[in-house]
Amino acid sequence: MQQGPADANERFVGSMLGGALGDALGFAVEFHSIDKIRERHGPAGLTEPVPAREKAEISDDTQMMLFTLEGLIRAHVARRMKPVDNDPVPEVQHAYQRWLHTQGRSWAESAGPYAVHLAEPDGWLITERGLFSTRAPGNTCMTALIGFARTHRQASPENAINDSKGCGGVMRAAPVAVWSHDPAEVFHAAVGVAALTHGHPSGYLSAGVLAVIVHQLIRAVPLPDCVRLARDLLLRWRKHEEQLRALDAAVELAAEGVVTPERLEERLGGGWVGEEALAIGLYAALAAPDVREALRLSVNHSGDSDSTGMVCGNIVGALHGSRALPPEWLDVLELREVVAALSQDALVEFSPAPPTNATWSTKYPAW
Repeated sequence: MQQGPADANERFVGSMLGGALGDALGFAVEFHSIDKIRERHGPAGLTEPVPAREKAEISDDTQMMLFTLEGLIRAHVARRMKPVDNDPVPEVQHAYQRWLHTQGRSWAESAGPYAVHLAEPDGWLITERGLFSTRAPGNTCMTALIGFARTHRQASPENAINDSKGCGGVMRAAPVAVWSHDPAEVFHAAVGVAALTHGHPSGYLSAGVLAVIVHQLIRAVPLPDCVRLARDLLLRWRKHEEQLRALDAAVELAAEGVVTPERLEERLGGGWVGEEALAIGLYAALAAPDVREALRLSVNHSGDSDSTGMVCGNIVGALHGSRALPPEWLDVLELREVVAALSQDALVEFSPAPPTNATWSTKYPAW
């Protein structure tokens, strides 16, 4: 039995596994109204994962979270070999093109500029065949990545490719917490990663807020203090007002405790857009007494349940560590081993003594 408080490593792994758990829990009821959820699962709504083919299936949210983390690892390897800048966004873009390939598209269609160097995608993660499943990928992410493959133009907040504030940016942002010790750098990197596909400020600023909250939780900072720091950093960015209102609304609603799904939707929305998904996930983490109830609260509503579950899971996993995640839920989680292995590899890469051997560079090529 584990003794003492969770350390930073356990909290990071907990955040990644918790996000996947919340995603899998919510994916079973994504697109369902709360009335339909109650009709199918009882008055309390969905209370545990619903296995399909013996596993609680993850959605595109977990898939993209994994490729985000892989891109960050490879960016860090590249910086160690040739320090040129501290921007992981190009490597994450490359990772997203690999994810696009898993969604039924050839590498030639997905690779864009990377096809010049590679006839096939490289690295370890792309060899995991369980990722080659189409799980309701977001239209905005797909369109943006297909567009990059065609034009080779990388999007950014300054050069937005659309005006989307869908939740596809925030739902994959938590891994960026590992990128730097400086929370301002984490915020900036998460914004850049989300802006690859989502051009509206609320689509990428929500990602910055989540990444900083997870970054601070890993360091055992109390959750309210994490939120305050993320809020302070948010205020430095242009056009932050909408995200700020949603963040404050989540904190205010949490002061009411556990509310009904109807009240949650009335106050925070459905989670289809970035600021709402962040607000619902954060509210659940703040209001619920434990991990199970937080995850249940985050998915039982008439909205984007897998993404709000993902955000909540990222937060409560970092808050309590992996030991607090329901073991029987983890037992049925699809790709649990992949999430755990990649998370552990990230901790190794971002440790004071990362590997320098050929096996590691084959697993995580530095470009």
